[in-house]
Amino acid sequence: QERAKRSDLQASHEALSRELTAAKSQELAQRKELFLASDELSALRQRHEREIADLQADLRRKDRELREAAEDLRVCQGDLDRERETVRALKATVAQQATAQLSLTAQIGAMQAEKSAVQAEYERTVGSRADLALQLERALKRCEELEREAREGESVRRKLHNMVQELKGNIRVFCRVRPILRSDILPLREARLREEAMAQLAYPDRLDHKEIVVSASSESATGQERKEEWQFSFDRVFEPHVTQAEVFEEISQLAQSCTDGYNVCVFAYGQTGSGKSFTMEGGPTDTTAGMIPRAVEQVFRVADELKSKGWQYKMEGQFLEIYNETINDLLGKGEFDKKKHDIKHDPKTGRTTVTDANVVPLSSPTQVRTLLALAQGRRTVAATLMNERSSRSHSVFTLRIRGENALTGESCEGSLNLVDLAGSERLEKSGAGGDRERLRETQSINKSLSALGDVIAALGEKGEGRGDKHIPYRNSKLTYLLQNSLSGNSKTLMFLNLSPLATHLNESLCSLRFATKVNNTSIGTAKKQSAKHAA
Repeated sequence: QERAKRSDLQASHEALSRELTAAKSQELAQRKELFLASDELSALRQRHEREIADLQADLRRKDRELREAAEDLRVCQGDLDRERETVRALKATVAQQATAQLSLTAQIGAMQAEKSAVQAEYERTVGSRADLALQLERALKRCEELEREAREGESVRRKLHNMVQELKGNIRVFCRVRPILRSDILPLREARLREEAMAQLAYPDRLDHKEIVVSASSESATGQERKEEWQFSFDRVFEPHVTQAEVFEEISQLAQSCTDGYNVCVFAYGQTGSGKSFTMEGGPTDTTAGMIPRAVEQVFRVADELKSKGWQYKMEGQFLEIYNETINDLLGKGEFDKKKHDIKHDPKTGRTTVTDANVVPLSSPTQVRTLLALAQGRRTVAATLMNERSSRSHSVFTLRIRGENALTGESCEGSLNLVDLAGSERLEKSGAGGDRERLRETQSINKSLSALGDVIAALGEKGEGRGDKHIPYRNSKLTYLLQNSLSGNSKTLMFLNLSPLATHLNESLCSLRFATKVNNTSIGTAKKQSAKHAA
């Protein structure tokens, strides 16, 4: 019985094992089917997502096409409206033309009648041809008289123009304050520091623009705030917002004097970084062009206008640099000028020449821009505490102009000297004390500027009638080169350039005092040069 039970148990165990095996197989098959279904579901989901993305892309494309179609429709509607307007205008024109045709028909009849009258008048006029020929001869004589009067009027204009310039003064001083640059305030992050970095400058003369007031605050020994104020007056004061064109408008009449046969000198004075080179040479665009290219354009324009009155002009240019009391030719060949140049003055003609210096014939203002770019690359510059790129030399651009009038027999010769002086800062401010070469440069610059002040002071004393006072032109190459442009035979303008920064206040005051000294100087009456003597 136990064996039977055991056999039954074994049979039941085997049956359960088989059922378990079958269940496991079924479970594995179901899992496999489940995995396959999951893969199919993922593939189906991906396919659906791609289809949805495609549908969305199609939808966006359709939407874009719809917008483009709407825009095209709007454009077409606008074109249609314009065409309808054109059609209406054409219809109106046709109606007008029809009316005009009727008017022309009537006019033709009137013209035919008038033709008959004119024919009769012509027949009468033929008989008076001799009288008309006599009248023509009289008219030609009158034209010649008018041309002669125009030439005489040009001579009178030159005399009156020179009288106006003499009344303004043969030495004039303009003061120009440069605007705030980004590099001035960029290191100062706080607005308060930026405001404190600006010098206190005021321009009280809002009518004539001839005054500038400098203010400063300091602390006294007792700890109290002490305010100081300095007031200066010049022939013209230009505020920072004034453009290059507005500045040149004030000196354009001096360029006119050059074509009239006078020596003209314009020089820029001020400390390093005050905008001298920008004032004289300017920037690369027409808006920022400086006094040199603008003056040359003015001279060429005036010369071209005077051609109708019989004047023919020849012009030539020269660009020199004075560095450490040595003259360098900025238009010479090669990278550096190794020639020795001497200054020669002709007392008979009043003409100044420099030996072995290139003198370039000028035919257009564009040629002058090319010469400026060449000279700027050859000019001596170095970094100082006042400015990262500081001109360490004086540059002198000279434009000589000769004119002859074949109709009147007149001739003239003038010169235009445009001078960009080196920076005028004091030795301790320039940072040159630790560099022997920079020290020598600064001493040479200050010596020549001091000599310029001495020459102007001596000219002022001579102009006041204090006898034949000696003028120390030979104390520096700069003053000796500009001798004929600073004497009584010239018209001189000094551009004082100022920095708007408070750190440059002391240098600005020194420059303002020097400019005031120049402004109080009179050098007498300018005299016109004759090209006959120069020849």
